[in-house]
Amino acid sequence: MSAATTGALGISDGRLALSGLLILVNVALSLALRLGLSRSLLVASGRMVVQLLLVGFVLEWLFRQDNAPLIVLLGVTMAMIAGVSAVQRTRRRFAGIYLNSLLSVMASSALVTGLAVTGVIQPQPWYNPQYLIPLLGMVLGNTLNGISLGLDRFMEGLRSERNWVETALALGATRWEACQEVVRDAIRVAMIPTINSMMVMGLVSLPGMMTGQILEGAAPAAAVRYQIVILFMVASATALGVFGVVGLAYRRLTSSDHQLRLDRLVSSGERKQTT
Repeated sequence: MSAATTGALGISDGRLALSGLLILVNVALSLALRLGLSRSLLVASGRMVVQLLLVGFVLEWLFRQDNAPLIVLLGVTMAMIAGVSAVQRTRRRFAGIYLNSLLSVMASSALVTGLAVTGVIQPQPWYNPQYLIPLLGMVLGNTLNGISLGLDRFMEGLRSERNWVETALALGATRWEACQEVVRDAIRVAMIPTINSMMVMGLVSLPGMMTGQILEGAAPAAAVRYQIVILFMVASATALGVFGVVGLAYRRLTSSDHQLRLDRLVSSGERKQTT
């Protein structure tokens, strides 16, 4: 019989380097099929290793701090990066899109993470970085993806359905009556990845945080409870963030006179050329 472990088994530098050989599978496939991804894979792998090691050192230092303003500032910085990154993935832009994304990300993540930390998990103090930062990071990562999908789908939907929308407006429909199906479709598409993930959770995949807790010696039942809370947080924050950013985009790309304003849209390439 093996003794029960009280924590995850350590990984030495040598064994960590050995794991890097796994990426050679990707490189070999790229070379064999002439995909042209070999250099990108190696650069991405190197950046990932350096970034994660640096983050590890920063988090070790941060977890020893008892400074609420510093921890909150880090959370705000993470949210700002997520808001900008969400827009960078869209194919089109309009004036104010970055501000809309930032407001949606910050509002949704702050509300959901704040309620979960103070009402459900209740660490002491509430800004304990060991809980606040990882939870916020997971919420932001998923909200970022949802906002990117929702924004892109909404803008492309308005373009593809332009004739129908303008015809409805010409016949006396309000801007909401003309655009509501495009809005609903954008929010629906943005939520699909989260819903699909929740549908197969535990049957097909074991989420990262739950796996990490189990490796650290936590009881599976306790790890499951944390993961359920996190999934509810992710679903709620994504829905709120997408609803906010699509709603703001809807108001920007239509006017109070019930007109469609696609002239305010430019492709990401065009915006780069004009700046």
